[in-house]
Amino acid sequence: MANKLINQMGLPKSIANVFAARNITTAKATFYSNLKQIYEALSLTEFELMEVLDVSLADVTSAIARISEITCPPYQTALTLMEQRVQKEHMGGHLPTRLKGLDNALCGGIPFGVLTELVGPAGIGKTQLCLKLALLASLPTAYGG
Repeated sequence: MANKLINQMGLPKSIANVFAARNITTAKATFYSNLKQIYEALSLTEFELMEVLDVSLADVTSAIARISEITCPPYQTALTLMEQRVQKEHMGGHLPTRLKGLDNALCGGIPFGVLTELVGPAGIGKTQLCLKLALLASLPTAYGG
């Protein structure tokens, strides 16, 4: 969302035009392009934006609030993240590996909706397991997929 253009963020036309006139096009961080500094809205402080845009503090504050509202993800508490994970696990289930010992250790297989990392020394079978899981995931349910 930080790459979204400022003129597409629902700012008042007068402020959006000032941003465009000063080459402030997105909310993303400041960078240099062809030895010319390109300013981006959320990389500058309110006072720096006031100076660059030559507008009032109230206009800058409302513009930053609107841009932040659109580009920044909403906050989530640890409780809501945990509830979402539990819900995904209950709804999504597991991909069984067809290896009884591993499925028992994983409580049914590789859980859906989470990132699973395989680690171990070279030659232990990490790639083989991944290929097997890819095959199992692509099988029709009639064949155990």
